[in-house]
Amino acid sequence: MTTSREREIEQVLVHGLCPFVVELTEADPAWPDAYAEVAARLREVLGRRAHRVEHIGSTAVPGLVAKPVIDVVVGLDDPDDEPAYLPDLTADGWDLRVREPGHRCLRGAVCDLAVNLHCYADDSRETVRYLALRDRLRAHPDERARYAAHKRSLAGREWADMNLYADAKGPVIEEILARAGVPPR
Repeated sequence: MTTSREREIEQVLVHGLCPFVVELTEADPAWPDAYAEVAARLREVLGRRAHRVEHIGSTAVPGLVAKPVIDVVVGLDDPDDEPAYLPDLTADGWDLRVREPGHRCLRGAVCDLAVNLHCYADDSRETVRYLALRDRLRAHPDERARYAAHKRSLAGREWADMNLYADAKGPVIEEILARAGVPPR
């Protein structure tokens, strides 16, 4: 039985829901190098259209358990203006996965690792939140440990889609962001 949240998510997914089992790994010192390779590739493909390229998500936080997936945010003028950048990304092997107002998510790979590429306007609220969470987890071992414990409690089960796993992390993320001075959504 499909939930209302699953139906909502399905509306923005290009390929539909994809069942997903969360498997976490210990932090890998190779993740920053993999990100650096992705960032260089994106700067080459997008040039000045990429106002910012940042490593986000758990692989961007030394010492934090994570799914072995590199998450990157790119700041663009207007992510809804797909003709301005999407053909170049798809020609470079990126696959569009999410299309929602103000956000596109593409999937690629580097160094045998999956990569999620989030495209937002450079000054978007979501970009600010991603960076604030990353920086807070880097600077506060207690926050990092709490977040890791929560992630571990969610691992090993099958989710109807990765976005539902992200939703389940939401309350803890909101608490961490609140302590960082970031207003709730």
